[in-house]
Order: sequence, then C-alpha cells, then structure tokens
Amino acid sequence: MAAYERLRDASRAEDLVRRFLEYLTNVRRLSAHTVRAYGTDLGTYLDWCAREGCAAIDVTHRRLRGYVAYLVSSGYAEKTINRRMSALRTFFAWLEREGEVSANYAAELPGRKMAKTLPTTMCDEDVGRLLDVCEQGCAEGMRDRAMIELLYATGARISEAARLVPADVDFEQGQVRLFGKGSKERIVPVYDRALSSIGTYLQEARPELAARRKAAGTPKTLFVSSRGNDMTADTLRARFERLAMLAGLGADVTPHAMRHTFATEMLGGGADLKTVQELLGHESLATTQIYTHLSIERLKAATQQAHPRG
Repeated sequence: MAAYERLRDASRAEDLVRRFLEYLTNVRRLSAHTVRAYGTDLGTYLDWCAREGCAAIDVTHRRLRGYVAYLVSSGYAEKTINRRMSALRTFFAWLEREGEVSANYAAELPGRKMAKTLPTTMCDEDVGRLLDVCEQGCAEGMRDRAMIELLYATGARISEAARLVPADVDFEQGQVRLFGKGSKERIVPVYDRALSSIGTYLQEARPELAARRKAAGTPKTLFVSSRGNDMTADTLRARFERLAMLAGLGADVTPHAMRHTFATEMLGGGADLKTVQELLGHESLATTQIYTHLSIERLKAATQQAHPRG
C-alpha cells in the first residue's frame, strides 16, 4: 500500500473501532471493563496491520489467518487468541451490518482448541480467612466485610457489585437485585449473615466514608472508597486482591473465583442446574454446565479421601 493509502485506511479503521466501542457501550450496554477489553484486542489487530502495511478493514480471509498465525508465533495463550478472534468476529459482523464491508471474512476464522481446565474455587475456610483480614472497628473494614459476604452470597460478577446502589438490597425480602450483561436484571436471595454485614456497613460505615468526599455531590454506589467516591469494578477488584494477599491466598483467588465457588456450593447443596443458571445470570445453560464437572471432581476427591480403598 502507498503511504497515503495506509494513512487513510488507518484513520478509517480507528474511527470505525471508536464507533464500534460506542455501539457496545450505548446499544449493547456492555460494562466498561468489557468495552476496554474489546478496545485492547482490536488495538492489537490495528497495530499488526500498521506494521504489516496492510489494510485493516478491507481484508481477506487469508490476511486474517495471517494475523492469527502472528498471535500463535508470538506465544499468546490459546485463551487470549480465541478472545482476540472473537473480538474480530464481532467487530466485522457489526461492520457488515453497518454496510462498511461487503463480507465478514472474520466469521470463517476457526476457534483454537483449548485444554479443558476447571475454574478456581475456594473453600469456606478461605472465605473465613478473607473475612478475618478485614480491619475491625473501622469503616473500611466493615465495607470490605460487606463486599466479601455479598460476593459469597450472590455469586455476583465484580462489575455487577460495582453497579449496586443501596436500594438494590432488599432487607425485608432478604434479596439483592443485580444487573448483569446487557443490563439484564435478576433477583438473588441472600443469607442472613451477609444481610447483617451489609446492613452494618450501610448504617455505620458508608455515611462516614461518604462524608470524606471532597468533590461535589454524594456517592451513588453501594460501595464507597476511603475518599468517599464511588468504587468502580477495578477498585473493588484491586481491594479484593489486596485482601486475598493479606489472607495468604494464591494469586488465582480473584473475585471471579468467589463466583465459581458460589455456583459449585449451590450445586453441591442440591440446587438444580437451571436454578444456578438463573442465579448466575448466564444466557446459556451450557455455560453453567462447567460447574457440574467441578462438583463431580469434588465428589471424586472426597471418595478417594474417605473410602478405605480410595
């Protein structure tokens, strides 16, 4: 491509990616974290096109396979490659609907085969260790305890916890209203201990934290930072990981591990798969079925440990 054509194509591609991300935000109503991930994945693709001196939008299936080959040769994990390919498929499907391309060649990209791995889960003792490292007698500690109990009680995504406002917690009915992907609403029952922790936080800690706010207005979200600001998914995640480190838990213990734990405990306690799907807010039952494998693995481990010939 001539230099002028490369610049024109790069400018057009960047503009289309920007419009696509706005579509994900305003129409699909995806979380800021998800939109940023799409932006990062598509940015990697645009950078590769710039280095290769090739068009980013008017491409062929062969050119896209060249990009996948680059990802493989660069040593990216199969999960990362699949995610970046998925971003391309979604982006080019949108381009086709918008009339920006005549065909979606990205749709023909095959997925990479991945080794089957079971998600990380925690035991009740691990959760207890997380609660133990929450500072006693201070607003931050009460907030941290409420966050841990809420995640354990509901299986909420960290982005869903960040969107909660105080009114989403119904103490009379013993339930929490969550808004999942696409702002889809679901109601999750909550056990009494979690409600007690959240109630204590709302009555004693949140007003103190909110009073520290220097900016105009008052915080809206359920969880408030030490400076009185709304806590985002990123700040909640960072706080959780800090508590996990203090508790001596592994780096793989993340807020999503708490979600996996909730699902596994529900199935292990006798809940049916459809109920767990609804509680987690999964669109597809197939997504929830991974937890049946977790439950089976736990049964196997218990049998091997307890059976005299195990």
